[in-house]
Amino acid sequence: MTRLSQAALPLPNGPRYDRAALRTGIVHFGPGAFHRAHQVPVYDTLNADDSRWGVVGVSLNSASVANALNPQDGLYTLALLDAAPSFEMVGALRHVLTAGEGAAILEAIAAPDTRVLSATVTEKGYCYAADGSLDMDHPAIVADRTGTPQSLVGWIVAGLAARRAAGTGGLTVLSCDNLADNGAKLGRAVAALAATRADDLADWIAGEVRFPSTMVDAITPATDDALRERVTAATGLKDAWPIQRERFWQWVVEDDFAPGERPDLAAAGVTLTHDVRGYELAKLRLLNGAHSSLAYLGLERGHATVAEAMRDPALASFVERLMREDIAPSLTPPAGLDVDGYVTTILGRFANPAIAHQLIQIAADGSQKLPYRLLDAVRAARAAGRPIDRLAVPIAAWLRFVERGEVVADPLAARLVGRPALEVLGLREVFGDLVDDAPFVAAVLAARPL
Repeated sequence: MTRLSQAALPLPNGPRYDRAALRTGIVHFGPGAFHRAHQVPVYDTLNADDSRWGVVGVSLNSASVANALNPQDGLYTLALLDAAPSFEMVGALRHVLTAGEGAAILEAIAAPDTRVLSATVTEKGYCYAADGSLDMDHPAIVADRTGTPQSLVGWIVAGLAARRAAGTGGLTVLSCDNLADNGAKLGRAVAALAATRADDLADWIAGEVRFPSTMVDAITPATDDALRERVTAATGLKDAWPIQRERFWQWVVEDDFAPGERPDLAAAGVTLTHDVRGYELAKLRLLNGAHSSLAYLGLERGHATVAEAMRDPALASFVERLMREDIAPSLTPPAGLDVDGYVTTILGRFANPAIAHQLIQIAADGSQKLPYRLLDAVRAARAAGRPIDRLAVPIAAWLRFVERGEVVADPLAARLVGRPALEVLGLREVFGDLVDDAPFVAAVLAARPL
């Protein structure tokens, strides 16, 4: 079987541009499945008309992506999952570096063609303290201050120092992880670490570098052998690490880039805005709130996946009414967001038969998720004098879930498992001021299964 590589091209579903002309415009930390399913295809679209937006990936904790993709010249297959799946070969990723190639990493960041430094490293990769600031006592941050960088923030500071020394100017740093105000938080963390240096790098960063916030959304199931076999059957090539994603994707970026050249993200379908927070809240309450509701109510009704739950007419109808009549009114949508259309799109995504999104996975960490996904909508409804009976139903389902002892990976599990509903409703760590809201407590205790 022929291995996917540049030599195996051209193919009908391959990159629609000359990869030999690609220049590296983006250095990305964390080139895992989500980045390769979500952001790299955007750059692939741009490169069809503007070859400046090739990507060099940096894997700090593992060489597995580099070992899989470098022999393929960075090429990989993206499977788009819906009723009629399709397969595309993505070409914007040029090469993957690892932590042991420090000089090459700094050289890539400092190169004059590089205009964006981005990251998908999950929340723990930022080394934040509980209050969202940089944890100066984190072992990786301590190491950053005394030697070779270890953390993402340490590599960003070292890379920006290399840019200043090279005279290549500032750039834009994009956090693409699911963190609220991710750009502002990362900017403060970089500034804090840079301020520990003996030079004036922190002042240079403040003047030359931008940290726009972003919101990202696309369901990306893990790669498995079944996907590899499907890709081989569809392309006739062996791909060491194909990826899969629902056809839908959304990327919202604060329009605050460093001066100079920048990728025309809007031309590829990215939303540029000055109100990323508005989009974050819409996703958190409508998409994630409905997801959690489907999880607890669906598990109670014997369902295993989101798509299976959506085939339950009573449950699907309930969730749609919850979104349109109870959650949507809690939002102040940003300009350009059609909330009614957004709800329709979400419902279509939930029903996608090609995505097997496990309800038990969504149900994990409920004590951490519900405050933002459902309880804030409850507070908004109470403040506006709207009824909360429907919002109380999935919250009550969660209480039954924990009372049954089905808690999954929850940091408060010891205080939840087997506890009666009224006792759990008294946990301020979860319910905050709603603990003292008698109508809320009464509504939840009165809510019954569908």
